[in-house]
Amino acid sequence: MSELKTNKISTNDQNNVAIDNALGLKSYTTTQRDALTSVAGDIIYNSTDSKVQVYSGSAWGDAGGLKTASVDFLVVAGGGGGSFSKDFGHGSGGGGGGGYLNSYSTELSGGDNTSLDSVRILANGSTTYTVTVGGGGTGGQGIGAGNGNNSQFSNQIAIGGGRGGRTGSTFPAFGGSGGGGARGNNNDSTKVQRYSPRGTYTQGYLGGDGYNGTGGGGGGGGATERGDDGTSSGGGTGGDGLSSSITGSAVTRAGGGAGGGTNTSGGAGGGGSCNNNGDGQAGTVNTGGGGGGGTIGINGTKAGGAGGSGVVILRWATADATIGATRTGLTDGDVQTDGSDSYIVFTAGTGTITFS
Repeated sequence: MSELKTNKISTNDQNNVAIDNALGLKSYTTTQRDALTSVAGDIIYNSTDSKVQVYSGSAWGDAGGLKTASVDFLVVAGGGGGSFSKDFGHGSGGGGGGGYLNSYSTELSGGDNTSLDSVRILANGSTTYTVTVGGGGTGGQGIGAGNGNNSQFSNQIAIGGGRGGRTGSTFPAFGGSGGGGARGNNNDSTKVQRYSPRGTYTQGYLGGDGYNGTGGGGGGGGATERGDDGTSSGGGTGGDGLSSSITGSAVTRAGGGAGGGTNTSGGAGGGGSCNNNGDGQAGTVNTGGGGGGGTIGINGTKAGGAGGSGVVILRWATADATIGATRTGLTDGDVQTDGSDSYIVFTAGTGTITFS
C-alpha cells in the first residue's frame, strides 16, 4: 500500500490550507452568503458580522457555541381600579399602582428594591420569549372595582395593582401595590397587614387607610411610596411611582390612585385623581397608574376610575442581537435606538418574540 509523506504542504493561493499557515476561510458578506447554494457543514467567514458561520442545512449560524445577549427590561403591570362609595360623603379607596420590575442600569425596582438582573436570551432566531402587557382594572360603577392585570417578559412577571376598597362591602385587594381602604373599612394596623399588604413585597407599597368616620378613602400604594390615609375632609393622596430612563428619557410610572374626596391627587406616575367629590379619574395609559376612588355626592354615586394599562420595555446592545420582525398579537412602537443600544416599547397585547 502506498503512502504519501511530506514535511510541508505549500499553498497554491490564499484560500488553500497549509500546515504551517493560518486557516484562511473564504470571506463573504451577508448578501453574498445568502446567494450561495450551500449544503450542511459549509463554513465561511462573514465579513458583515465579523464571525465564522456554519450552514446547518436550513440556516446559517455562528460557529463556536450559542449566540446569547443580555436584555434589560422594565415590566409594569396594569393599575388597580378605584372603587365607588356606599354612603353620602364617604370616599372610596384608590387603586394600587401596577407591580414594577426594572433591571436597567442602577435604577430602583418596585418597593425601592435594587435593580434586578437582566435576562440572558438565546439569539438564535427560534427561541421564543413571552411578552404580555396587562390591562388596567375596571373602575367601580355600581359594582366592585377590579384588580389590574399582570404584565410579563420571559420569567419576569409584574403583578397587577390591587383594587380600592368600598365602604361596607369590599376591602382593598392584594396586588403589585395595595389598593387604598374606604371610609372606616381599613383603619387599624391589623387590617392594614391583612387587607392592604406590600403586594409581593418586591414590587410596590401598601395603600392608605380609610378614615374611621365621615370622610375619604385611602390612596392606593405606588411603586416607591405608601398611599396616604384618608382624613375627615377627604381622601388620601396616592403613593408615588418610580422613574426610569430605559428609553433614554426619564418617565415616572406605577403611581397609586387617589382616595375619593375633594381635590385629591393621584400619585406621580399616572395615578388617577378625584376632583370635587366627583368621579375618580382613570390611571394614565401605559403607566400602570391606579384609578382614583369616587365619592357619593348630593347628585348620586360617582364612579371609581379604571386603572391605567401597563407597559413592557426591552433594551439591549445593538451589536449583540436583533429582535424578530414577527411579533403577532403585540402592539409596539418598533425598534428605536439610544446611543449604542436598541429598545422597543410594547403597549398592548400578548404574544411571543425572538432574537437573532
